[in-house]
Amino acid sequence: MTQDSPGALCAQALLAPASIALVGASADPAKNTARPLRFMRKHRYAGRLYPINPARDSVLGEPAWPSLQALPEPIEHAFIMVPGAQVESLLEPCARAGARVVTIYSDGFAETDEAGRARQDALVRRARELGLRVLGPNSIGCANLHSGAILSVNAAFEAEDLIPGELSLVSQSGSMMGSLLSRAAARGFGFARSVSVGNEADISVGEVVDALVDDAETRVILLFLETLRDAPTLARALQRARAAGKPVIAYKLGQSAQGDALASTHTGALAGNDAAVDAFLRAHGVMRVRTLEALFELAPLARRYHASRRIRTQAPRVAVITTTGGGAASVVDNLGLRGLDAVAPPPAFIAAMAERGLKLRETPIIDLTLAATSAQYRALLDALLRADWCDAVLSVAGSSAQFHPQLVVAPLEAADKPVDKPLAVFLAPDAPESLARLQAAGIAAFRTPEACADALAALLGDPGRAPADARPWAWPASLPRSGMLTEHQASQVFAALGVPVARAALLDPDALQHALRYPVVAKISSPDIAHKTEIGAVRVNLADADALQAAVAQIRANVARHAPGARCDGILVQEFRRGLAEFIVGYRDDPLAGPTVLLGAGGIHAELAPDIALRLAPIDEAGAWDMIRAVRHTRLVRGFRGLPEGDCAALARALVAVSQLAACTDARVAEAEINPLFVCADGVVAVDGLLRLAS
Repeated sequence: MTQDSPGALCAQALLAPASIALVGASADPAKNTARPLRFMRKHRYAGRLYPINPARDSVLGEPAWPSLQALPEPIEHAFIMVPGAQVESLLEPCARAGARVVTIYSDGFAETDEAGRARQDALVRRARELGLRVLGPNSIGCANLHSGAILSVNAAFEAEDLIPGELSLVSQSGSMMGSLLSRAAARGFGFARSVSVGNEADISVGEVVDALVDDAETRVILLFLETLRDAPTLARALQRARAAGKPVIAYKLGQSAQGDALASTHTGALAGNDAAVDAFLRAHGVMRVRTLEALFELAPLARRYHASRRIRTQAPRVAVITTTGGGAASVVDNLGLRGLDAVAPPPAFIAAMAERGLKLRETPIIDLTLAATSAQYRALLDALLRADWCDAVLSVAGSSAQFHPQLVVAPLEAADKPVDKPLAVFLAPDAPESLARLQAAGIAAFRTPEACADALAALLGDPGRAPADARPWAWPASLPRSGMLTEHQASQVFAALGVPVARAALLDPDALQHALRYPVVAKISSPDIAHKTEIGAVRVNLADADALQAAVAQIRANVARHAPGARCDGILVQEFRRGLAEFIVGYRDDPLAGPTVLLGAGGIHAELAPDIALRLAPIDEAGAWDMIRAVRHTRLVRGFRGLPEGDCAALARALVAVSQLAACTDARVAEAEINPLFVCADGVVAVDGLLRLAS
């Protein structure tokens, strides 16, 4: 093990330690540093506990030890609660005491200032020299709710009874860890493990997820994320979770601005960090929710139906059955906002139900208010759960759920529920008895229309594809290996990747002879002018040599006025091309998620009405087609309302080609884009492009 390479994480020492030292345990029950000992005794931890307090012989009725060196036997886990300046000096005693994992509650590290970051870096270096793994610092701790090993100061563990269950939470926010545990417990959801990673200086979210994949008591993994750190480790862990059939659900805080200010392309502005993180999570099968309640309320759906998730070529279709029209309408509104369709039953289905005494209408809400017996409700549920015209069934319960739960819940409990057709329930009133019965039956039930729609959208949405295999390729030897390229140089890269590029010639401004056919386009060629149109450095549809001469004079004058210091190496003259529609194809090495590829509406549409699909790079043709179907603008070349069809297969190939920028072996591309890429009836052609290499 080198100083820069942490040793393997001991999952038992982190998640299920049999012996624990509480360094800095207080004898004052009112202090935070007394909480872990109180919690573990309260929740009947059966392992060995060693409070470390040099000033006392006992702490809260337990024998205390003056130091780690005085312990009578080895420990697996040390929980450190002393001032930050004292922490590093305790690492060697922890290692000598046998600890494999050290959780550091102490603050005063990278969350404070640069000096704190330096202390944190030194702490991690020393821990790695000693073979220790560090959770934190500034971590509110971790907990095993099955064993009672509560190495945490979070007040949520003051609860008289903790519900052990099958959910495990990894949180980048310590305070939100407690909030989520208490919210979920109020709904009857139990947890197996909870881990606050704090500053994530050593043990990362990805390593904790990896440990939870192998944890027999964890069936569903929940993530509360503020950002992404160590994306490669997290990606590997998520791939293992997917292969093991353990669903992962994530809630991430809003859009980060990290890195966006450095973007030179429209791609950088459109594909902000949050969109890139979204693409990362989707690629690895994570269901991302937008509401806190859905983070745990989705769990029963994810547990039962995770294996049946699939990529769809149309919006997910939900059959909504209700005994309360208003309650159902509130959910249907939210389904639409999340891109799901509430679909009406087709005539054949209506006729079949009529034979059973149920009169249905061809409307998006199947309203049975005062019109169906419990047996008829059950028969309708069974039929919907086997219908091929919907992808999920949502039952919306009205006041009966509150006052007559047996009328609403019994048909849901008894219905024959296939594993490939999700069934969810929204309870319009506050109906705790119905909620408890549904929870006991493993049926996902929701208290708000927003969380219900959010959870269904996460489950039924694109399950994603892992990045495709890279095809390593060499950077063209004649081109620079750092900084911004000119458009002419960028076009050479795109052509080397296999993207068709409009014919062009780089000319001396005073010698404009060329072999291109008119009409042509003239542009300044400069690595310092990324957006030429904005300063009048482009002229299009030039019919002859005289028009070209006049255009070049105007371009040179505009550049002298608006960008006098720009380096220019000539005038790029390019054949004038048109297509059926224009698109932007972009690439970005995102600082959080890694390489991404983007497809969106091109030209001015890229900024006026963003309409994009973003995926991790590289992609294969199947992934490219997923992106094409996800962008509404592509309907212009997919036969929408009789419009001429474009060569979408060529567009897919171009997307795959640009995504291979991630596989360059001897240069690192920071961002690149073709805008626009014209889709024609036969093929595609790139007519403008940018590319910036990492310095």
